[in-house]
Amino acid sequence: MNDVIPVSLIVGHACARIQRGMCVCPAGTVAGRGEEGVTPARGGPVGSGGGRGLRRFEEIPHTGSSGWLNLVKFWREDRFKLLHKHMERTFNTLGPIYRERLGTQSTVNILLPSDISELFRSEGLHPRRMTLQPWATHRETRQHSKGVFLKNGAEWRADRLLLNREVMMAPAVHRFLPLLDEVARDFCRLLASRVEKEGEGEERRRSLTIDPSPDLFRFALEASCHVLYGERIGLFSTSPSQESQKFIFAVERMLATTPPLLYLPPRLLWRLGAPLWTQHATAWDHIFSHAEKRIQRGVQRLLSTQAAGGSGGTEGEFTGILGQLIDKGQLSLELIRANITELMAGGVDTTAVPLQFALYELGRNPAVQEQVRGQVRAAWARAGGDAHKALQGAPLLKGLVKETLRLYPVGITVQRYPVRDIVIQNYHIPAGTCVQACLYPLGRSRDVFQDPERFDPGRWGAQESGEEAGGGGGFRSLAFGFGARQCVGRRIAENEMQLLLMHILLSFCLSVSSSEELSTKYTLILQPETPPRITFSTL
Repeated sequence: MNDVIPVSLIVGHACARIQRGMCVCPAGTVAGRGEEGVTPARGGPVGSGGGRGLRRFEEIPHTGSSGWLNLVKFWREDRFKLLHKHMERTFNTLGPIYRERLGTQSTVNILLPSDISELFRSEGLHPRRMTLQPWATHRETRQHSKGVFLKNGAEWRADRLLLNREVMMAPAVHRFLPLLDEVARDFCRLLASRVEKEGEGEERRRSLTIDPSPDLFRFALEASCHVLYGERIGLFSTSPSQESQKFIFAVERMLATTPPLLYLPPRLLWRLGAPLWTQHATAWDHIFSHAEKRIQRGVQRLLSTQAAGGSGGTEGEFTGILGQLIDKGQLSLELIRANITELMAGGVDTTAVPLQFALYELGRNPAVQEQVRGQVRAAWARAGGDAHKALQGAPLLKGLVKETLRLYPVGITVQRYPVRDIVIQNYHIPAGTCVQACLYPLGRSRDVFQDPERFDPGRWGAQESGEEAGGGGGFRSLAFGFGARQCVGRRIAENEMQLLLMHILLSFCLSVSSSEELSTKYTLILQPETPPRITFSTL
């Protein structure tokens, strides 16, 4: 996911770690366990307008004035792992806006949709977010071009508009959706076969309890490659390629090593050959190597077809996003390579992990599961096997994905640098300030959602336009970011998840042994502390 997959997640790291065991006393003083005091607002206004005079930026409640002291505490107490929880606690203590300094970085954190809407209106023609410097340094030291994830300004906009035509627009979705559907069906066929062979119970009513996360990672990579390259890579075979398994490991290693590097000088670590940098760079090298092999195969296939008199494929044949971009000839091969690699790296964990959460929530909410299944069955019957029509006829599937990402956002922040001075919660915020919407506290706020602990895909129907508290219209669901800089792979990810969930619900009843909410941790994405075990029972 682009605005948020790794994207927004990162800035979140900057923002969290100062709030263990802190309490604000009635007089506005702060008591804590040996931590630097948190500065609360002194009787500030509730809304963005407020009733008092405009307040200075320096008056925004904050978690401590020393960025380096804050950073040391974060490292020492390993708070980055629970950054999302830190944000939630800090909002509960300080209110709907606060400042945080970590090292040299300073952010203003917000969570109300009405405030996020104001931020969106000030993002400008070339929206900017915090750069993932370890990633940028890898590209620079390896002399790789940067994709839109790491670009800013007019160069970003030019490339992004060209990419949108092949990954975001409705005609593009119609082209690649059958490929995603094919992989989702194959996944369910293989799972059904496994349940029959390894499961327990009567014939045709067998059950199997597994940790599905390894299979979901393979599904996400197989689906991504099918869409990007127009060919399958064989991860569902009895002996999937070791190269693809290594790719998945490399993505996980890249994500795990990113957070520790965010507040360290990566170029210095590169020159010193520091082990942490070496691990990070090696992971990226493997990701690029894997992508390069696939891209070269795709290019050779397209050239062979063109030499035979075709235009990249037989009429009506979809040659993958790679083929579409090459055929259009508007991006250089080097830029195509950079963006395809970013889409691959960002399209595995960021869909496989939300699918884990979705399956678990369906398992522990049987009434919700039956409601969604009923709508899916009816839509599937009407669609006559047409996946696009089936999805259109089952809006609860879209609600299911949105509800999962409300409670478990992959990336926990979305950042912007406003191009003009703005006012949020009656505080003046200068242009160029890093302001981030914090998605985990947003999704669980009683000021924004009614009964936020309840898992309810139906809440995204009639109340989609923001009738619930908090205002801000569509700024309650931001897992893919917002505006021109939203996740470039959004349409792929949304349809990939909806299609797999649709076919699973048509084939299996899901159950879990515990009704407790999953414990979560934050690396560069929000994920379960321990992958949940799901029981799949054939219908």
